[in-house]
Amino acid sequence: MEAAIPLAAGLIAAGTLGYATFYQNSFIFGRVIWRGPKGKRHLYLTFDDGPHPSATSRILDVLDALRTPAAFFMVGANVEKFPELARQVTACGQTVGNHTFYHTKLHLKGPRFIFNELRRAHETITRVAGTQPRLFRPPHGYRNPFVSMAARRMSYASFGWTFGVWDTDRPGAPEIRRRVVARLRPGAIILLHDGGDPGDHGQDRSQTAEALPGIIADAGKLGYEFRSLMELGGR
Repeated sequence: MEAAIPLAAGLIAAGTLGYATFYQNSFIFGRVIWRGPKGKRHLYLTFDDGPHPSATSRILDVLDALRTPAAFFMVGANVEKFPELARQVTACGQTVGNHTFYHTKLHLKGPRFIFNELRRAHETITRVAGTQPRLFRPPHGYRNPFVSMAARRMSYASFGWTFGVWDTDRPGAPEIRRRVVARLRPGAIILLHDGGDPGDHGQDRSQTAEALPGIIADAGKLGYEFRSLMELGGR
């Protein structure tokens, strides 16, 4: 019986650590904003991993035509590779966030590596896109204590998401649209993608861009209003 006590404690500690590391909305390693107010029919669109020619411009055109705000969590290496697209996001008045420079999973990295990933992306976005990001989202949502420390050091508001729909699997625009509308709820922060890992040639996010007008229309029919993510943090 006595031997079972430390074993149980170890299992609980391991489970807690795993939850804090891999669950994007865990508060164990620091506050993460993962949804807006439940009492208002507000929604928040976010796009990760861009910019990229397959989708960013098309997404911006839809957002502009339908007067819909969104947040783009940019990868620094993609900003360097596609600078005109990064500038187009800010020119359209959309919110820009930091998604690290190389989109590296940070949960097994140390404090120096993590801070440099955030700092380099911040400097690149500021220089190329002409805006200083105030929002941060870690790649895949994976964190450790050093990730939260680096975000606080950069004065970032850290964001998770309410739901994603695996649009990166490219299941087809109608299916992406169906998955989103099925999970809408007041205050939801929706995770979509307009790019991918730097150097990955499978970054085609055209299906997401194709699904977007229908997503916005469906939300409107259900009485939802899209809002700027900045109203939840990062001012």
